Amino acid sequence: MKDPRERLVVALDVGGLDEAAAFVDRLGDLVLWYKVGLELFSAAGPAAVGMLKEQRKRVFLDLKLHDIPNTVGRAAGRLGAMGVDILDVHVAAGQEAMHGAARAIQQTCDPASRPLLLGVTVLTSTAVGEDGQPLSAEALVPEVVLRAVSAQKAGLDGVVCPAAAAPDVQRQCGADFHMLIPGIRLAGGVKADQRWTATPASAVEAGASWIVVGRPISAAPDPVAAAQDILTQIEGL
Repeated sequence: MKDPRERLVVALDVGGLDEAAAFVDRLGDLVLWYKVGLELFSAAGPAAVGMLKEQRKRVFLDLKLHDIPNTVGRAAGRLGAMGVDILDVHVAAGQEAMHGAARAIQQTCDPASRPLLLGVTVLTSTAVGEDGQPLSAEALVPEVVLRAVSAQKAGLDGVVCPAAAAPDVQRQCGADFHMLIPGIRLAGGVKADQRWTATPASAVEAGASWIVVGRPISAAPDPVAAAQDILTQIEGL
């Protein structure tokens, strides 16, 4: 049976290194994985990754690389060399950029410890189609699947996708293609700025390799209890 801690990624969406370190210390051994996003990386840079690695934590560096192919490839190589465990690039950057990122990681990282490279299919806050308009619920799944197939063809290891599309992505791309699912909210919880949400259990049941949880833990009166509750919900799934 898989340890539920292997699936839970807690988002460190905080403004500085000291605040992040205090939060990690508070959660202790309960949490193995953390997400470092734009806010913390902008404030602390590589030091945020270093702090987590010193604590023997696993790191999802969530910068959603999206630029010209040469820039995406060079950035991916440098970021992968930091020792992160997962790195992401936006599928909208295109096949050449995704392929360049995958190639750069292969060239700069030890094959035994290289990060997994995931493609961000859509944002769970405002998923839009090629026309720039918000995707309807009916259009979301085929669009995400299309982008997942594109990521797989470019050599990526998996995708970041909404739970609603996960079963179809898995059917199309196979069980070995990783899926990281954000937009996690507790049953009856406030969606806030998230449009496509799922509970921890429903996301894992949909096929998630990992779930990313932010405010349901960080904004809880007792983050330790909140994290434990989520681990209990996904235990044995």
